[in-house]
Amino acid sequence: MRTLFVLNDPSYGTERCYNALRLASALVKQDNVHVTVFLMGDAVLCAKAGQETPQGYYNLERMLKPIAHKGEVILCGTCMNARGMKDEEVTEGARRGTMNELAALTTEADKILIF
Repeated sequence: MRTLFVLNDPSYGTERCYNALRLASALVKQDNVHVTVFLMGDAVLCAKAGQETPQGYYNLERMLKPIAHKGEVILCGTCMNARGMKDEEVTEGARRGTMNELAALTTEADKILIF
């Protein structure tokens, strides 16, 4: 089964991205499930390398790494550009993507979850 997560919200300030990545992390551990996380809008900052969060607070960069290892983490290139985010600022395992790629992922997915 192919599951596509599309995240739009800011990385911190709400818990939507946090909760989406908690679910994606649980799904990526299951057999026969391929997870793709596509980050759009302010959510591209979830994959910014070098995040330093306070002790005891969740860190979205760390949460994305196991998902990227077993699935895919893709960032909207246009959204990265709008925020001045360069490819070298993206956490290990994540990569720049396109709207055409999201369109293809959407048609291939068995389930699509939008946060």
